[in-house]
Amino acid sequence: MGAGALMASTALPAVAATPASDAGEAKKLNAAFDATFQEFLKLSPTYCTYLGLDKGELAGQKSKLDHVTRADREKAIAYLKRGIAAIEAVDRSKLQGMDRVNYDTVLWDLKNSLQGQNTYKTMGAPYTVTQLSGNYQQTPDFLDTMHSIANRADADAYLSRLAEYAVVLNEETANFKADAGMQVVPPDFALQKAIAQLKGQRDLKASESVLVASLARRAKEAKVEGDWEAQATKLFEGPVRAALDAQIQALEAQLPTATHEAGVWRLPDGEAIYAYAVKNGTSTDMTADEIHNIGLEKVKELNAELDRVMKTMGLTQGTPGERMKAMAKDPKYVYPNTDAGKDKLLADLNAQIGVVYAQLNDYFGVLPKSKVDVRRVPVATELGAPGGYYYPPSLDGSRPGAYYINLRDTAEVPSWTLPTLTYHEAIPGHHMQISIQQEAKDLPMLRQVAGFNAYVEGWALYAEEVAAKDMKMYAKDPAGYIGYLHDAMFRACRLVVDTGMHAKRWSREKALTFMATQMGDEESSTATEIERYCVWPGQALGYMVGKIKWLDLRQKAQAKGGAKFDIKAFHDTGLTAGAMPLAVLEQLYRDKGMI
Repeated sequence: MGAGALMASTALPAVAATPASDAGEAKKLNAAFDATFQEFLKLSPTYCTYLGLDKGELAGQKSKLDHVTRADREKAIAYLKRGIAAIEAVDRSKLQGMDRVNYDTVLWDLKNSLQGQNTYKTMGAPYTVTQLSGNYQQTPDFLDTMHSIANRADADAYLSRLAEYAVVLNEETANFKADAGMQVVPPDFALQKAIAQLKGQRDLKASESVLVASLARRAKEAKVEGDWEAQATKLFEGPVRAALDAQIQALEAQLPTATHEAGVWRLPDGEAIYAYAVKNGTSTDMTADEIHNIGLEKVKELNAELDRVMKTMGLTQGTPGERMKAMAKDPKYVYPNTDAGKDKLLADLNAQIGVVYAQLNDYFGVLPKSKVDVRRVPVATELGAPGGYYYPPSLDGSRPGAYYINLRDTAEVPSWTLPTLTYHEAIPGHHMQISIQQEAKDLPMLRQVAGFNAYVEGWALYAEEVAAKDMKMYAKDPAGYIGYLHDAMFRACRLVVDTGMHAKRWSREKALTFMATQMGDEESSTATEIERYCVWPGQALGYMVGKIKWLDLRQKAQAKGGAKFDIKAFHDTGLTAGAMPLAVLEQLYRDKGMI
């Protein structure tokens, strides 16, 4: 199960009693879950740290990174096959309630991950190194934000990982060259941006690199004696810089022949690759055509609503996209593009999270214990990073959740767009859902940390709607409501352009024009998004597909419950059961008698 697939509760309201599972089969199932989880922690040192479990018997993992050789891939495949066999050895017919939900969820995940390994013949999904993927993107931030330093052993482990960073970069470079031999090369624009980011990292002075500065600063703060900066500098200026340079040369060598075509249809087995990407991104069997048409219909609906609301604000000239473009350029909505302006923006977002917290008890019976911080995307990677993303808290509570916002240019994030982004990434979105799942101690550990794209991202979009329509966060903020509709349009456009590029052979430019026309965003931010979908096919589909499923389930529960419908019970049922494929989520509500 890849890291992308893995990622005190009040009692739920009374529902119809569920028959108990056969005790022997339930025990066998949980033993399989535990063995699979423990093996995964040994296979993935970085995920072990990500969860805050690199202690005790697993302390040795803290000095390692995940390696990416062909041999490592074969280990992952063997692991998946063992996990599948162990779960299938359990008699599902003897399971009931959450045991059956857990069985169906984990088995789907393991089989889906194995299918991915068999679908992508390369070491990437589908590309090894792009402007958005590769260890040069993940590892510096991982070492800075996830690798804790409290003592000498931690600092030594950091140095060990810094040395391994160079090794893993070289492994990825070898994989990139092997991919090219199979005619699998990212589009030229993705290579160009990746090269620029790699050069930016390589050409830094050691003292200015987060790889060096983070260790030096945090070791000093922890009063760990030693010249850690000098040791890290030696590694950075030696093997790390050499590995970055080798990767740059490998990517530059492919530039002259790299195509400008955006879609994976052009790759060997491109149709099968995208079909899997759609399944992986949505956890459904929907076709690209179905999703494309849903997107077009949603764009039409949202344009009508935008037009209606904008007219009440006196905004009548041009298309809704053109009117949003004018709003985005209105100085009253743009923070100064200075350090002080960016600090003010972050402070305002933290304050907004507090406003939402005050209303949570009206809509949720189960609340997260973990807190969430708002941080800016590291300057070193902000060029290719998305507008916002979220990192969950550690399982032991020692590290809070973190909502990152890209502040490379404040003109890209006008103030009327920020509340909805905050509800999505923090409360009641990602932080709420993931924290409740991690804190649900009745779930097997394997499920506490699991993530399913359409469930997770669909919840975050649904949470935007809860904030807008249930909590009425925009009752006195029509501009903020435009921001909510803007982001809904954003996710609807994704359905159109992702399927457009990968299934209908749209160019990057056609996709960019379509999205920019509908949304009125700055071209730089639209291009970043379009290029993201080019190299990460299918993932962006899960947002709106998942939201539609959450809304459909709520509508069914309201229809069945009538005056007795309990919004807290609906939310608690879906959240405390943890992330799962959408079909399993629907079955959960059916088994609970709620739909």
